[in-house]
Amino acid sequence: MTRSENVSYRDVKRVATERILGGIWPPGSNLPSEVELAKEFACTRTTVNRAMRELAEEGYLERKRKAGTRVRTHPLRQAKLSIPLIKDEIEATGATYRYSLVSRNRLTAPDWLIAQLDLEPDAQVLHLNCMHYGDNRPFAFEDRWINIAAVPDVESVDFAAVGPNEWLVETIPYTKAAFSFSAVNADPRLAEFLGIQPGEPILLADRITWLRSVPVTHAVFYYRPGYRLKTSI
Repeated sequence: MTRSENVSYRDVKRVATERILGGIWPPGSNLPSEVELAKEFACTRTTVNRAMRELAEEGYLERKRKAGTRVRTHPLRQAKLSIPLIKDEIEATGATYRYSLVSRNRLTAPDWLIAQLDLEPDAQVLHLNCMHYGDNRPFAFEDRWINIAAVPDVESVDFAAVGPNEWLVETIPYTKAAFSFSAVNADPRLAEFLGIQPGEPILLADRITWLRSVPVTHAVFYYRPGYRLKTSI
């Protein structure tokens, strides 16, 4: 077949998924090589690689260097967490969104952040504190650190009009993310921002994103009581 630029990784992924779910590629079976699949689909090997990589990330395939790719005997079921725009979350409730920048500072990364993100010593970061409101009612306080080496353009953004959550999601892709959630008691400063009493329980959402192996940002969101997190499996 003649290689076609019209074949996208989504096309390859769709057919591969149908073959896995339909038993054409049964559990435990080895897949043809990427070179063979690229020839079959008349596309580039890069296109096939992306499709296979996403299927592996979704738990359908297992990929090992030199051993090739095989269908998992038991597909992994994973909770799917996207990185939402807080603006969209608020507007989805019918409320009017408002954003406010609390502080913006260029700093040398503190030791704890260097250790957590495996940054270079003396790495430069942008530290931002922001508030998000729905109908002028506090919704979430955002404490964010951005690795300037990963996103040099960030230094030219003042974040007075647009929040880092929105700017990063729309500006730079991410290839990996780590999430953690916990319940904490609001300290006096957080309580003041969120309009609650000190000591009240709130949800803390901690998120780190990478672009390939480069850490991009570490963000912690503190949601006032009543916030509900939604996901799917």
